[in-house]
Amino acid sequence: MPRVVAGKNRGTILTAPKGNDTRPTTDKVKEALFSSIQHHIPDALFLDLFSGTGQMGIEAVSRGAEKAILVEQNRGACDIIRKNIEKTHNESQVKLIMMNVDSALDRLHDEKQTFDVIFMDPPYRIASDMAERVSKKIRDYGLLAKDGLFIVEHASEEALSHNVINLTFSRCCKYGATMLTFFIE
Repeated sequence: MPRVVAGKNRGTILTAPKGNDTRPTTDKVKEALFSSIQHHIPDALFLDLFSGTGQMGIEAVSRGAEKAILVEQNRGACDIIRKNIEKTHNESQVKLIMMNVDSALDRLHDEKQTFDVIFMDPPYRIASDMAERVSKKIRDYGLLAKDGLFIVEHASEEALSHNVINLTFSRCCKYGATMLTFFIE
């Protein structure tokens, strides 16, 4: 079961769907990620794509982000996310958008939104393709604030191409079968 690792909701056990359709980020990876970006989180606007359980956006708000927007298209996962938002009492700071990532990015562009951190954890089999598509929209739409971070969680055996993504590659961090790849605006 995922849990909130730190901050005001520390220790809260979050609900996760049964089965293999959703693969929540492990606490180890989540803790390492947030430790490495801790200076980006206070008062940040955080976008969580392929949100699954909502744990990454909830963790960001727990650690001091001003607001998190969670994007998920699976109805069952959205029901879980709503429960997790209620469980942490973050209804005023965490917003769920139930639609596919491409449509959500179009909508956020229309709303003239920008984010300090954009985190994406797609199904590993499509991570490389989604990283290319999403990074193009991030750049074309101006969705990432100056000095903002775009972070992709993907399988460690499949490196993302640093040359085709139109943001600046920063670094990769490997945690067993999981890799986090960081890009900056």
